[in-house]
Amino acid sequence: MTDLRRISTSGTGHLGAIRTITLRDLQHWRQQPAPVLIGWFFPVLVAVMFGTLFGGAVSTPGAENYYAYLLPGILAVTMFFGLETTMTAVATDAGRGVTDRFRSLPISGVAVVGGRASADMIGSIVGLAITATSGLILGWRTDAGAGAILGACAVLLLLRLSLLWVGIYLGLTVRGTETVAAIQILMWPFMFLSNVFIDPTSMPSWLAAVAQWNPLSATATATRDLFGSPGWESAGWVTDNALIVAIAWPVALLAVFLPLSVRAYRRLGD
Repeated sequence: MTDLRRISTSGTGHLGAIRTITLRDLQHWRQQPAPVLIGWFFPVLVAVMFGTLFGGAVSTPGAENYYAYLLPGILAVTMFFGLETTMTAVATDAGRGVTDRFRSLPISGVAVVGGRASADMIGSIVGLAITATSGLILGWRTDAGAGAILGACAVLLLLRLSLLWVGIYLGLTVRGTETVAAIQILMWPFMFLSNVFIDPTSMPSWLAAVAQWNPLSATATATRDLFGSPGWESAGWVTDNALIVAIAWPVALLAVFLPLSVRAYRRLGD
């Protein structure tokens, strides 16, 4: 309730409301650190698990070890898992009536969803740093220059930003914990149907085409290229233009789901 009073009396317009809501969400990290820590370190667990289980079974031509292929893909997965985190948090706020209280205040819907987005992006940057550091500990290396490394981080965060707005929209529109759980389960096939863990050429041709057009695959391939990490032997227009596709997918998702999220927030309870 203190946070709501602070928002209603801030008097600093949209930016002030976004800042206050962002701080409100960040304070929850201290109050409930377990979900945040699990979200940050779960991709590391996935990297260790798959690297240990499949590192000796997956062919890695031109690479010292499987982690050289795996880690750039895991960085993309780290951004992908953010959709689940955002969707759950937004759905929880809506279910507990917190979102309705926000709507009763003299602030715009842009400020409320913008504050949620800002907090989640900060968390995503921390998660990306943790996963990258863990990758270095596991043996992944990059010889890329500072510009390429920053470019790879920008591509990864762009994917996260777009999926964040998908998560906000789903969190505002889904009804019931069962629906949220079902969407979370469906995320796993989407993640595996990519080039993060294996070369799509090992799949049936129709399935390989789907995997190559997966936004997660495009980001993983572009990230591998920017970091100078080895890639799979897959060929085709999508692979050859991975950076373009890795930018186009998030831009398209943002163009669709950002306005939909603001509209869904404004229409809550109608």
